[in-house]
Amino acid sequence: MFDSLNERLEGAFSLLKGQHKITEINVAQSVKEIRRALVAADVNFKIAKEFTETVKEKALGQSNVLKSVRPGELMVKIVQDELIELMGSEAAEVNVKGDPGLVLVAGLQGSGKTTFSGKLAYFLKSKRKMSPLLVACDVYRPAAIDQITVLGEQINVPVYKEPENKNPLEIAENAIVHAKTHGHDVVIVDTAGRLAIDEQMMDEIETLKKGLLPTETLFVVDSMTGQDAVNTAKTFNEVINYDGVVLTKLDGDTRGGAALSIKYTVGKPIKFVSSGEKMDTLDVFHPDRMARRILGMGDIVSLVEKAQEQFDEAEAKKLEKKIKKNKFDFDDFLKQLNQIRKMGDFKSLLGMIPGMGKMTKNLDIDDSAFSKVEAIIQSMTPEERANPEVLNVSRKRRIAKGSGKSLHEVNMFLKQFNQMKKMMHKMSKGGGRGMERMMQQMQNMKN
Repeated sequence: MFDSLNERLEGAFSLLKGQHKITEINVAQSVKEIRRALVAADVNFKIAKEFTETVKEKALGQSNVLKSVRPGELMVKIVQDELIELMGSEAAEVNVKGDPGLVLVAGLQGSGKTTFSGKLAYFLKSKRKMSPLLVACDVYRPAAIDQITVLGEQINVPVYKEPENKNPLEIAENAIVHAKTHGHDVVIVDTAGRLAIDEQMMDEIETLKKGLLPTETLFVVDSMTGQDAVNTAKTFNEVINYDGVVLTKLDGDTRGGAALSIKYTVGKPIKFVSSGEKMDTLDVFHPDRMARRILGMGDIVSLVEKAQEQFDEAEAKKLEKKIKKNKFDFDDFLKQLNQIRKMGDFKSLLGMIPGMGKMTKNLDIDDSAFSKVEAIIQSMTPEERANPEVLNVSRKRRIAKGSGKSLHEVNMFLKQFNQMKKMMHKMSKGGGRGMERMMQQMQNMKN
């Protein structure tokens, strides 16, 4: 996400490297490249022009005050601040308070609206400890009810549906009654995907909004559609005056135009961002964190939050002691892999670490990246997992056969594991940085 924009912005900042002070000339050159970077990311030219004019004005205004700050660093700070402002300044809360709270989900066909509804239900259930009810109000798409039913089963959230009823408003009203009598404190209404040019469908979503009076109306946007998504969001807002935007498919080949333009154009905040098909890949949108990721600074705060969700203090202390004593074993390794998986996509997580974005850009890391490693470890006996030093040639051959791998692959993994184990032991004692080498070794383990 935003790789191309990040590279172009870095190129713009590099023009100020080696410069001793901000001048009209070097700022103009840098700002010109920043504008090109934004336009290439599918940001509307008017927005890009206004953005860079503000950056230029602030750079020239602050250059005489902050003389001790290098020009390149000053420009990065100004651009970061302006990106945050452009995307909404601060995170916006979703309003689910009510009796019950009611969230109306609208969006284009194929925008990921139904999947988002499931993710939102999981988010409210797991992180807000609420009792959501999903409502199937897409009465047009044949597989829509089946899709939301399957999603509900995956996350153990009930789905209210009336397969024979073709009146979305009536279904939603009945669902609200059902929610009140069954103890649900939030209702999520998944509506039919529609086109802005389809007058009949637009009238229907307007009727739903007026009839239900939801506490929150969210418009779901496919971030890969760039400026088209922004234009569509504007049209929908004129009809239903929604409360916030959801950007989906951020794991795809998105240039970032929607994230950077939508708040400016529509005047409504981005409330959630979503990536992938897994139900736990929904995040509250934080403009400051997104700005840092766009500028290649990572997002360590979000990474820590994700880690804290899986954090077991007692287990962490036990693991720390084992690492310090150089007793880290294969069972410990498997536990750590499972915790990482629960946190989300591994490559995305690594990209949150400052400096790791470029390192992981060309690495082929996916959810099945460590299946080979798991197969090898799971082919070991409990004694072998706890005491790697007992692995002799005959044991290795048995493990290779049991895991469906070659003896060479088993030996390579054991060698890399031992290298990583030593590095972790060294890092636990405060010696060496080691992060890049350890990252590369973990990448090698799955190959």
